[in-house]
Amino acid sequence: MANDFSQETVMFKVQAEEINQAREILLAVYAALKEKGYNPINQLVGYLLSGDPAYITSHGNARSLIRRLERDELLEELVKNYLEQNKS
Repeated sequence: MANDFSQETVMFKVQAEEINQAREILLAVYAALKEKGYNPINQLVGYLLSGDPAYITSHGNARSLIRRLERDELLEELVKNYLEQNKS
């Protein structure tokens, strides 16, 4: 069977509202984790690597919020923001 994959680079575009939603969710979850005394960065990394929602507090509905988006959408927002802030 022949390979059906194209050798051309495919463009991936995310709608602006999805990006804004990811940003808002990350900020809300960060705040909820901080309010409960957790290290928000460590907890978010644990969630993003494992997919286990137990890393995220249910305080402030944070656990439900973060599960609204796929982890790759959250990672995309983080990478985009990091690169924009650290351009040379």
